[in-house]
Amino acid sequence: MDINNLRNEIDSIDDELVRLFERRMNVAAEIAEYKRANGLAVSDRGRERQVINKVTSKVAPHFSNYTRVLYQTMFDVSCSYQRSLNSKNSALIEKIEKVTAENPKERPDRAVVACQGVEGAYSQHACDKMFTYPSIMYFHGFEDVFKAVDSGLCRYGILPVENSSAGSVNQVYDLMSKYSFFITHSMKLCIEHKLLANSGTSISSIKEIYSHEQALNQCSAFISQLGVKTHVCKNTAEAAKIVAESGRTDIAAIGAKECAELYGLRILSGNVQNTQNNYTRFICISKELEIYPGAEKTSIMLTIPHTPGSLYNMIARFAALGLNLTKLESRPISGSNFEFMFYFDINASVYSPDFKALIAELENDCEAFTYLGSYTEE
Repeated sequence: MDINNLRNEIDSIDDELVRLFERRMNVAAEIAEYKRANGLAVSDRGRERQVINKVTSKVAPHFSNYTRVLYQTMFDVSCSYQRSLNSKNSALIEKIEKVTAENPKERPDRAVVACQGVEGAYSQHACDKMFTYPSIMYFHGFEDVFKAVDSGLCRYGILPVENSSAGSVNQVYDLMSKYSFFITHSMKLCIEHKLLANSGTSISSIKEIYSHEQALNQCSAFISQLGVKTHVCKNTAEAAKIVAESGRTDIAAIGAKECAELYGLRILSGNVQNTQNNYTRFICISKELEIYPGAEKTSIMLTIPHTPGSLYNMIARFAALGLNLTKLESRPISGSNFEFMFYFDINASVYSPDFKALIAELENDCEAFTYLGSYTEE
């Protein structure tokens, strides 16, 4: 048979499927109204299981799995539609719409900003790229940055959240669930690590290397070749400062070239990271919600029931609305028994109706839901 004839037959079947699908969704809308009036949950897994068992028994065995996937997708789409119909008024969406209408059209170029570390740290470089005229206050640890923003001492805080080769900065993710804040902006900073040392130092004479834990992980191959001892510092700039102040010629630091200039060190070797495509993502946080034009990335945190399929059911909501999920991070909840907080990054315009529908669903349905902000990323 000619392929065009086969395609014509498929088109004819599709016409019938679309008609039946629309009919099914209209009935789903009536069911949504009944559930709303009677206080019933939208999702009914028992009913879904019964339907899947029934329809898979009616097809040839080799079509069973395909049929199950097809109907599970239809359930996800149907539930999403029913939730949109039954969604309650969302105070959060009202707040987001108010902020987007009232916020200035551009982010401020002057602000008091909290950074972890000392002058020369990568957080400072990220800050200088995000703000034209920042007044930087340096703090010892990541939690100190959160505290500075939380207390109002600083309007903004700059924090690293993940690296392209070393992964997530777990401490920052853990602190996200502890403090109330919003992300206003994020950026990816290209990280080029250098081996820094005092004058008179040679690579062969180095016995110890100082740097931040993430930097040491990002340069593990180079360090392994040297076979030296490592020391973890709060940040790369602090490591460079320690080496410079020691005056020793048997130790070195791993950090940025700016640290060499700042602390009078020599660059013994350049680009010592494991991969040349080495980026760290930094976020800018504030205590108040700020959303600026072009915001097309959103971050949220939520907990879901510790039951089989609960994570899949949550992710299905994103798929049903056509929203692109770009990051999923899980962190254990302190003091709980195998319960986790999930962190999601979503690519969606803050003005999108589908985005608003999702946020309204999550705000009303989740055990614990935190909106972390909508923002642009460079």
